[in-house]
Amino acid sequence: MIVGFLSSAIRLSATFLYGSTGEIITEKSGHLNLGVPGIMSVGAALGCLCEYYLLKSIGTSVPFLLILLPLLVTFAGGALMGLLYSFLTVSLRANQNVTGLAMTTFGVGLAGYLINSIKAQMAIITRASKYYTTLFPFADKLGWFGEIFLSHGILVYLAIAVAIVAQIVLNKTRIGLNLRAVGENPATADAVGINVTLYRYAATCIGCGISSIGGLFCIMDYMGGNWEYILEVFGWLSIALVIFTLWRPALSILGSIIFGALYIASSYISGITFAQIELIRMLPYVVTIVVLIITSIINSRETQPPANLGLNYFREDR
Repeated sequence: MIVGFLSSAIRLSATFLYGSTGEIITEKSGHLNLGVPGIMSVGAALGCLCEYYLLKSIGTSVPFLLILLPLLVTFAGGALMGLLYSFLTVSLRANQNVTGLAMTTFGVGLAGYLINSIKAQMAIITRASKYYTTLFPFADKLGWFGEIFLSHGILVYLAIAVAIVAQIVLNKTRIGLNLRAVGENPATADAVGINVTLYRYAATCIGCGISSIGGLFCIMDYMGGNWEYILEVFGWLSIALVIFTLWRPALSILGSIIFGALYIASSYISGITFAQIELIRMLPYVVTIVVLIITSIINSRETQPPANLGLNYFREDR
């Protein structure tokens, strides 16, 4: 039971890891994007639509395309949502909090509309889910180690790779240094020649694209190709994970597993009521609040969000 529990927690964690990594990249530029639930929903819906039409046209003759093309479409859909958010907040100077919440409402509604067009034939998509969950051929021979760490689909390991690359880029490259400067003090960054607008647009679009992959993974891998209106919950948990891991993508790998374990813990506890299940599923939020309180008391610069997070920058205000 413990092996199965840990394996399930790691599998679910990829949803949170994609969402939090993308949001960390976005927030490092100074953008507080509360539209992650809607972005994940839209990305998942577009990916499922792409999957549906691929299966209708070429069937399962080219399994590689059944993963690659929906993945690219999902990323592009998330990036377009990020572009819309950036246009509203950077170019039109709209309030970031209000815009993010509007993006969530819009995204969840748009995803529902898109999925309803193929809802009656969603069973077709489940045929492709097996390609997302294909495990390493030697996993069964490694006992509990193989079941816990090597029994997952390719997108789980891609999520870990993306988080590691994001950590390296943010902390070890000039692009990452410039991005962090934009999030900390855009006026100073602008004064030394960094294009604040370009960095905010690029970081938001890339971050939203990464977050949207979490939605596709949830539907095609974790849910086995069945559409469930649970992405909104997972989107909010991804935002909470950003705070829990102190805006560090590498730490999000462990944090996402903890969140995944806390979310599914109720399924492994017998004799509990529905109300108790919901209370257990609230634990990730409770843990995040505790971490937020502790970091606020410590008040170390290393544990705080970007100084300009949630604030729009206007060159004329300098």
